[in-house]
Amino acid sequence: MANKLNRRKFIGNTVAASIAATIIPRHVLGGKGFIAPSDKLNIAYIGCGSQGLREMSALLKNPKIQIVSVCDPNKFSTDYRDWSPHEIRNLMREATGETNWGASLNGIPGGREVGKEMVNKFYARNNASGNYKGCNAYEDFRDLFAKEKDFDAVKVMTPDHLHATVSIAAMKQGKQVVIHKPIANRMYEARLTIETARNTGMSTHLLAYSKIQGNANLKKMLDDGVIGNLKEIHNWSNRPVWPQWTSNPKEKMQVPEGMNWDLWLGPVPDRPYHLDYTHMTFRGWYDFGGGTIADMGHYSLWPLFLTLGIDTAPISAEACGTTNREIVNQVSQGIRNDVAFPYSSMVRFKFPAQKTLGAFDLFWYDGGMRPPIPDELESLTASLPIEGMMFVGDKGKILAGFNCEEPKLIPETKMIAYMNGQTRPAEKEERSNDLWIDAFINKQEAPGSFLKANAITETILLGGVALRTGKRIFYDSANMKITNIADANKYFYREYRKGWEL
Repeated sequence: MANKLNRRKFIGNTVAASIAATIIPRHVLGGKGFIAPSDKLNIAYIGCGSQGLREMSALLKNPKIQIVSVCDPNKFSTDYRDWSPHEIRNLMREATGETNWGASLNGIPGGREVGKEMVNKFYARNNASGNYKGCNAYEDFRDLFAKEKDFDAVKVMTPDHLHATVSIAAMKQGKQVVIHKPIANRMYEARLTIETARNTGMSTHLLAYSKIQGNANLKKMLDDGVIGNLKEIHNWSNRPVWPQWTSNPKEKMQVPEGMNWDLWLGPVPDRPYHLDYTHMTFRGWYDFGGGTIADMGHYSLWPLFLTLGIDTAPISAEACGTTNREIVNQVSQGIRNDVAFPYSSMVRFKFPAQKTLGAFDLFWYDGGMRPPIPDELESLTASLPIEGMMFVGDKGKILAGFNCEEPKLIPETKMIAYMNGQTRPAEKEERSNDLWIDAFINKQEAPGSFLKANAITETILLGGVALRTGKRIFYDSANMKITNIADANKYFYREYRKGWEL
């Protein structure tokens, strides 16, 4: 056909033709809030695991978005791990309108066929004809990029080890990218991804971005000098909330039917399939994830960095983590774990002076670790919450929630004197689940642009290197180089399988 219709024109014509025949929702008919199909942001959705499907179900409801294709190396299975046994099933029921969806399934479903069904059935319910089959499913994101031309952006919901590979490929195709943290789980790949965003001019957005009133309140307190010069920032998380390991699995498992293990591995050197590498639990492996600090530290620290103007990477990092032992021939011996993040860890980063801050130390704790209870908490039963933040100056301390919610001087008498009867703005968190959409539609820089994430990315990835090295490392950010332990620089890179090099 000489004048082949593109997807937008096809969808627009289909909707227009059906309006006269059937009463359908306003967001399809037109009227206030109506968005023409040709003005929607067309999304290729890459990654249909449990978190991918969870966020897909919310994104489908946004009238500014049209999901036009999905991709995942797994076709369909019910072996996913998640935070809830039935949430994905229930989200599918809501999206499809089928109250018994998944009634015969045992386990937690996921995969590209589930994603495709969610999209097509959701849009069918909002189409006058009751039919919609406009969403295609792909096993390989490279095939999607080759065959699907009429889309504007990709949402990347893959495990961490594929973030850079998919994002760079998308931007080089002229596509905008929204992605979950981290940008990559290797320093070289993260820098290359950020540089690609800069060189291509594509709009990008890291979903850990948020605006929290607590950060603004904290900055005012620091500017007011209530704790003097800032010397230390402490941030602690109760995660990981997934199992951790000390060695690669020895148990043999068959690759499930419908799973393309080669594609799931992507750039990582070949190894036998095991379920424990995949789905939610990928986060704990050095090869596939970024550990707890990457999983949660982006949420707490990046908004803080942006608010306080921390835009220069640390000059050193030192870390310690849980040790393990095993009995071999009746003798207890230590386990050298260089495959997975420890059960718990503590990392200390030293930062140089920033534009508006003097030099300071940042302490990260996870797995139940946290700072000692400060003396300023006077109660004999005082304790720190399982997650939180603390700011230490040369004249006092501030305690806050994990994401810097409700920062307060301690002891309480200092806070009362500081406020002097004033009230603060109500705490309001502006999350980034849809802040990027208007920016992408208008081809503008999104609030969580990759270009703003250099310092937080280098901080978090340097922490992982410090854990693997087991020694204090000194970092030259300008040259992406550890200056005192040459062998540690290998952790900035990975060994690539042929055809997956970056």
